[in-house]
Amino acid sequence: QVQLVESGGGSVQAGGSLRLSCAQSGYIHSSYCMGWFRQAPGKEREGVAVVCPGGLNTLIADSVKGRFTVSRDKSYVLYLEMTSLKPEDTAMYYCAATPPRSAGFGSYYLQPKEFAFWGQGIQVIVSS
Repeated sequence: QVQLVESGGGSVQAGGSLRLSCAQSGYIHSSYCMGWFRQAPGKEREGVAVVCPGGLNTLIADSVKGRFTVSRDKSYVLYLEMTSLKPEDTAMYYCAATPPRSAGFGSYYLQPKEFAFWGQGIQVIVSS
């Protein structure tokens, strides 16, 4: 059983920064990919950033590229550094984890359906 708990959300003005963290309990194997997803009201959940084992196995959605950075420490705590926030970044942000897929690393990992375990989510509100 994998449990994921997000923290660090809140309200910020446009142009500001936030850092989200995702702590895990249970069993996450070193081979698992972890990622951040978000869902705005009335919209589908979308991938924001994913990190898989290996030096350069990181995906960042085009909508946040250059502004958001994803990282994971040795304790499998996942981080999302968000800078230059925009009102359109307002959403519920979710942490997720999944065993690796046999197809290998690829952009498909930005699809929510590829992830098996989910946190409860945390709200991020960016005001203009």
